Amino acid sequence: MSVRIDGEKPGGVPSGSGRVRRILRGPRPEAVPTLIGRACAVVGLLDIAAGVFPRFRHSRMHAWAEVLPGSFGPFAAALSLSAGVLLLLLAHGLRRRKRRAWRAAVALLPAGAAAEFVYRHSVVGVVIALALLTPLVLHRKEFSALPDPRSRWRALTNFVLMSAGSLALGMLIVSVHTDRMVGDPSVADRLTHVVYGLVGFEGPVDYQGNTSWTVAFSLGALGWITAVTTIYLAFRPEHPAARLTEEDEVQLRALLAKHGRRDSLGHFALRRDKAVVFSPSGKAAVTYRVVSGVMLASGDPIGDVEAWPGAIERFMDEAKAHSWTPAVMGCSETGGEVWTRETGLDALELGDEAVVDVADFSLAGRAMRNVRQMVKRIERAGYETRVRRIRDLGDAELERIREAAEDWRGTDTERGFSMALGRIGDPADGDCLIATAHKQDDEPGEFGDLKAILHFVPWGEDGVSLDLMRRDRSADPGMNELLIVAALQAAPKFDISRVSLNFAMFRSALARGEKIGAGPVLRAWRGLLVFLSRWFQIESLYKFNAKFQPRWEPRFVVYRSSSDLARIGFAAMQAEGFVTLALPVPRFLRRRKAGQRPCAHGVAERDVRAA
Repeated sequence: MSVRIDGEKPGGVPSGSGRVRRILRGPRPEAVPTLIGRACAVVGLLDIAAGVFPRFRHSRMHAWAEVLPGSFGPFAAALSLSAGVLLLLLAHGLRRRKRRAWRAAVALLPAGAAAEFVYRHSVVGVVIALALLTPLVLHRKEFSALPDPRSRWRALTNFVLMSAGSLALGMLIVSVHTDRMVGDPSVADRLTHVVYGLVGFEGPVDYQGNTSWTVAFSLGALGWITAVTTIYLAFRPEHPAARLTEEDEVQLRALLAKHGRRDSLGHFALRRDKAVVFSPSGKAAVTYRVVSGVMLASGDPIGDVEAWPGAIERFMDEAKAHSWTPAVMGCSETGGEVWTRETGLDALELGDEAVVDVADFSLAGRAMRNVRQMVKRIERAGYETRVRRIRDLGDAELERIREAAEDWRGTDTERGFSMALGRIGDPADGDCLIATAHKQDDEPGEFGDLKAILHFVPWGEDGVSLDLMRRDRSADPGMNELLIVAALQAAPKFDISRVSLNFAMFRSALARGEKIGAGPVLRAWRGLLVFLSRWFQIESLYKFNAKFQPRWEPRFVVYRSSSDLARIGFAAMQAEGFVTLALPVPRFLRRRKAGQRPCAHGVAERDVRAA
């Protein structure tokens, strides 16, 4: 389902000023930066090819590539290779209008032109360098994007990726000169020669004539580029990702106190690994995190709907300033309408949120038979449940619950972003609801009689939204069903009338695809989702939610263009913790971290709303 609203939204939601409409049609990819970035990538590939393949240098293509910046003098192969790799590294930044990439390219091209003139006396090489330099200088205002949030982890990432690429390219360089190779060295000898060459030493492979020098200089250039880029990333000033400040959190909590009832995901805006932009009036806000160049907002804007356009404008201005790709994960239908109208973005239905109305919930009836039988069986096995506010727990019990939740996490990495708070037991979250299952064993476990945990965050004054579900793997099956039923039955005591459960991705496709009369395309799409459910909780989460007879509230992803969807999807999986580029945290360190109380504004943990 696609939502694209250009007129006035029913219900009086303001459409914003004409200025907002003009500014927020972007940030569309600019033609000039895109063309220049692609040109640099092409030049880089030609330089690499000229430096690697000996036959390429005798072809017609080399007649043009030979005069490109970087392929000059007696060290043509090594310098061509270096220039090609550097231009490829700069191409992506130029396409994203990054100011530092522009500065590097402007410095590299004149240096290449000077080298052309000094070593080759090539006027053509100087002309080509200036031809690439001219549009960079003329359109310098287009390259104004600020740097991304960064940390020194990128130096390690760069070293690993560049080393792997240098090894692969080095093996290619060593292997293409077979006609001049002395003997028939093995793959191990060639790999050893590459490793030695990257650090500036002579390896076991030998060549006839000047080829040994060509290979040595080429490998040395690759090693030099790897070392220089890694050192630069390691020692440049660190700009860590933005965090929610204490003042921001106070202002967000004030907005949630007035308008938190509108969106069940509102409280998750208080994750402390998110940044926030406020509307000029301060009556609305959008929280986000930047992942792999994607500016991910989650849920609807916080605050007064009338002030949403101002917050959205600030969000889009920030995305444009950094050349980030804007995206919104999990907004409601109303939120999708406002986002698409105010920005010109598109919306796509992502799935459905399961919401149970407490007044309508009952274990009676045939539809609830399976849940009813499971709950009674578990209760007969000796389990009991407790549902309380976080503020009513003692420090010792809260610490035990926090440690158990950390230990029972099923993955090495924390998961959750758009529908997870990322902490348990913070003093500021006293209104959160927690349901626990207990059973006395003959030999108490590490966490005593505690067997399962459900954590809910406030949804206005009369609702809660499920945050995490954790259970002891040795406990009987059905702990989650037991605690959800306990929370729903205890809800009236806390004046709670609505409970938001898990989010079921592509729920409508799964539901329609299994009905009689479904077409072949819909059945094929459902089959693919069922297949993907082996690795991701898609079908299982839908069926789990459906047990409680909820009403389904659609949720949407808002995006700029269909070409961005793959990138947005990958960034969302990184944010949610399904894909991680960081080193895994050893379990003993996780346990030590779990044993500490979360600091006033630190990130304690991230959890996914999943069964």
